Amino acid sequence: MTPSAHKPTSGFTHFQSALCALAVLALPFILPACSKEKTAMAEAIEERDSLPVLDTKGVSTLISDSGVTRYRIITEEWLVYDRKNPSYWAFEKGAYLERYDSAHKVEASIKADTAYFYDKQKLWKLMGNVHIENTKGERFDTELLYWDQNRQKVYSDQFIRIEQPDRTITGRGFESNQEMTVYTIHKPEGIFYVDDQAGAAPADSIPADSTQTKSPQ
Repeated sequence: MTPSAHKPTSGFTHFQSALCALAVLALPFILPACSKEKTAMAEAIEERDSLPVLDTKGVSTLISDSGVTRYRIITEEWLVYDRKNPSYWAFEKGAYLERYDSAHKVEASIKADTAYFYDKQKLWKLMGNVHIENTKGERFDTELLYWDQNRQKVYSDQFIRIEQPDRTITGRGFESNQEMTVYTIHKPEGIFYVDDQAGAAPADSIPADSTQTKSPQ
């Protein structure tokens, strides 16, 4: 397997890097199938518009960076719709990515029941049981998350739960850098401290600066 040329990254950035590498690795196996499909559909343009140009099942692969295994990608189905408006990639049966450190231990991961990538807009949409763990060990859970590569922002207008080493924060509306290390909860609902026997702090008692959080260094 030829190592990909991208630099090691963290947070959401590694998701795109690994999938781009996956696309390059898959092309030699996919192109013959695509050619047959185009021949069969030559007289059925309208039907072709609704069909994926790429349909790959059971993807599970390791991807190297500078000779070291850095990523593992698992998805049951990967579809590419190049003639849709807008065009997009679809991972409708779920997607899971792990990033490894130099000792081959998992240091970050992203998982979602469904994922779409709108290639022209460079926009990712993750849906259903979205779970992210960053390189600092923080855990993010929500039902809907967007990643705008052009703006280098990750955001959601849905409920989100963030587990930090010493507390758990919940709220609605979320925005972060794509490394998932500096983020804002727009409407905080509660903070649960690990050693707080009283439970959650009510939203109106949360300090003003707690809605903008940096990952512990």
